[in-house]
Amino acid sequence: MNKEILRLSVPAIVSNITVPLLGLSDTAISGHLGSDLYLAAIAVGSVMLNVVFWLFGFLRMGTTGLTATAFGAGDDSGVRKVFTRAMLLAGGAGVALILARELVMYALMKLIGAEPDVAGYVGRYFMIRIWGSPALLGVLAVSGWFVGMQSTAYPMVIAISVNIVNIAASFALVFWFGLGFEGVAWGTLVSNWVGLAIAMGCALRFSKGKRLWCGVREAVSGGGMGRFFSVNSNLFFRSACIICVTLGVTAAGARLGAATLAINVVVMQFFQFFSFFMDGFAFSGEALVGRWWGAGDSVMVGKYVRALLWWTVGVALLFTVCYGLGSDGITSLLTDSESVRQGVKGMRAWIWSLPVVSAWAFIYDGFYVGVTDTRKMMMSTIVATIVFYIVAFVKLAEGRVVIEVDSNAAVWTAFLSYLFIRGAFLAIAWHIVPRHVK
Repeated sequence: MNKEILRLSVPAIVSNITVPLLGLSDTAISGHLGSDLYLAAIAVGSVMLNVVFWLFGFLRMGTTGLTATAFGAGDDSGVRKVFTRAMLLAGGAGVALILARELVMYALMKLIGAEPDVAGYVGRYFMIRIWGSPALLGVLAVSGWFVGMQSTAYPMVIAISVNIVNIAASFALVFWFGLGFEGVAWGTLVSNWVGLAIAMGCALRFSKGKRLWCGVREAVSGGGMGRFFSVNSNLFFRSACIICVTLGVTAAGARLGAATLAINVVVMQFFQFFSFFMDGFAFSGEALVGRWWGAGDSVMVGKYVRALLWWTVGVALLFTVCYGLGSDGITSLLTDSESVRQGVKGMRAWIWSLPVVSAWAFIYDGFYVGVTDTRKMMMSTIVATIVFYIVAFVKLAEGRVVIEVDSNAAVWTAFLSYLFIRGAFLAIAWHIVPRHVK
């Protein structure tokens, strides 16, 4: 059982670690073009696109849960329907983003508030990369399908391949073909579409001659369509709440000044690095719990849940010890600024608390995706988001309610409260779920 968990978790962790390389390569190349404006434009443009694509993260999770339950039930027709519906939704959403690209860019520009001298470059970067939307969303859907089919090795291959293509294409287009700043965007666009081709090739290889998809009419009118949209719509609103919290942390830090904003960027790296590992085990939860849930085997569901909870305890404690002993050293690797280092040192209590507090939100998300009970995921995130904004921004002063941010400690206490509420809500609700195994 532990071997099965590691078989799925380790490739997923490797995939997660490669994700930042995509942005890192773009940043490294643009940083050698002779102007800080290019670097700033890449940073702002990437954030804008991330906001858009995070909203469609349901394509990965929803496809995983629905595929895993169909796979566990031995329902080959159901597996094909999920794959077809996910790809149709990915293609449709991608085309819609392209058609509405000017409106989307305008709204995100207003939201993020790019400096006027940077805005022009941001617009050029965004308008090129948005044409990769159908491909990027398609890769999300295929990756989710693979996890549901009990394979995280293929998504790892896809992720690594996309990064290699992105680095090579961007470098060639910028320096060999002389496209300059726009070459970075074109290189990433190329990697998106090559990534989709690789993903489809992997899916065909994995299927070993079996049909991957069904007819469009069967996909649209066949059974399970209501469940497909219910699962994914709940995940969509959950993603929107997560984005609101992420932007809230950034906005709160910005109100406290540039120094605090820099400190928070470093502290967030501690959380993100831990999340790479916990997401790997959450992927295992999605695949394995979903498989046995679909098979109607409550005993195996319970065994894998308990095993994964023990792995969660182990990973959380390991990171707590590592952060407790090495947070200062890690901070030194991330920044040379002495003021930022000292600021991060003042946040050590929150850094040390991150693994133990946040681990449960990750692993229980995995369980709920597996059983496709995404409504509880949505509700827990809505409640947790409300708590975050109350703790971070609402204060009592002389008997009056004041909306303000008075300290960075309040921001990170709010963020930890948000993570704790998500995990606690789902953990408390979980005990009623296995009673309904079909």
